[in-house]
Amino acid sequence: QVHLVESGGGLVQAGGSLRLSCAASGRSFSTNAMGWFRQAPGKEREFVAAIAGRSVNTVYADSVKGRSTISRDDAKNTVYLHMNSLKPEDTAVYYCAADPPRGWGPWVHTPTYNHWGQGTQVTVSS
Repeated sequence: QVHLVESGGGLVQAGGSLRLSCAASGRSFSTNAMGWFRQAPGKEREFVAAIAGRSVNTVYADSVKGRSTISRDDAKNTVYLHMNSLKPEDTAVYYCAADPPRGWGPWVHTPTYNHWGQGTQVTVSS
């Protein structure tokens, strides 16, 4: 059974940094895309970043581009999201996702991945 477990969330002041981690178990995702999404209260889940299998490609939402880095350690079956210059509008529950049904492509921006974590809360105070 596949499990994705996020960690690293918390309360941080505006301008600060966080590194989110997502540890996968149950199978290897080294050849599969993985992504991060977030959902703020009253809003739809939105794309943050994605990384292709073997780290051959990455893509970011405009809202976090230049402030965030997605990476993966396939030996640990773990994907990371490092966020800098955090803003109050970054406050949300952050979800890790793995294995979009059609692999890598424009659809990695959509929340259609096969596997999801339970989320970790990130709160940015002003």
